[in-house]
Amino acid sequence: MDIAVRNLRDRLRGSLIAAAATPMTASGEVDLDLVSRYLAGLVADGATGLAVLAHTGRGPYLAPGVRAAVIERALALGVPVLAGVGGGAEDPAAQARVAAELGADGVLVFPSDGDRVALHEEVWRAARLPMIAFDLYTRPCPAGTLRELLAHPGVAGLKTALLSDAMGCQRAIALAREADRLAITGEDRMFGPSLLWGAEAALVGIAAASVGVTAAVLEAFAGKDLRAFEEASGRLDRLAQVTFTEPMEGYVQRMLWLAAAEGRVPETHAHDPYGPPLQEEERAVVVAAFG
Repeated sequence: MDIAVRNLRDRLRGSLIAAAATPMTASGEVDLDLVSRYLAGLVADGATGLAVLAHTGRGPYLAPGVRAAVIERALALGVPVLAGVGGGAEDPAAQARVAAELGADGVLVFPSDGDRVALHEEVWRAARLPMIAFDLYTRPCPAGTLRELLAHPGVAGLKTALLSDAMGCQRAIALAREADRLAITGEDRMFGPSLLWGAEAALVGIAAASVGVTAAVLEAFAGKDLRAFEEASGRLDRLAQVTFTEPMEGYVQRMLWLAAAEGRVPETHAHDPYGPPLQEEERAVVVAAFG
């Protein structure tokens, strides 16, 4: 394992990395000053790292200039910053190179339909930034491929976001730990269990708002109060039940609704133009969960 990769792995252990949204208007316009305030609020409320331009942040849809500016705004906050690369029309290696030039700490590599090992090698050669591999429910990764990825010297950890596949999540966590890489939970609907299964850090979209709810689970898990862990996990599960539900791609809009209700973003910039249309009555259900 490359020394910089090892260092990031160790730095992220035990951390809560918020998969931040990118507040925008219904037409997709981004206010960068608002982005700064929003990201700063996540850090103030318990996020110890930020993943920007990831799935929650709609990174694949954003123009290169906006992507670069969002990374810069995140880096100004002094916490570890991972930038999402891939998943769209732009070259992920070129995106990783820009992230490295800006000073990002690592990249989260979107899963692809092609040769995933070759993709990670291409990103690594282009930027030499530590990589977080991504096992996502829409493109679950075969065990053999996971083993190859986790043997790559540039891979610091594995984020698993398999949604409802408990056995797949357990397998991915076990493989990451066996390879001496960081096992990162992205399991918004299996958050507490994934910690019990061995996840050592979190990178979750449910921390795009009400971040303290997620932070409380990690804090309780690190302590010795089983009842506190049970209560914190139950609170997070109740939030996940109304935000991470069908249509699943609607979770970004639901988290932005919640962010607006909390005053993190104004109503004008609480839109996800890239997700499915949702019924307005859903909004009241989401806000009521932790209103």
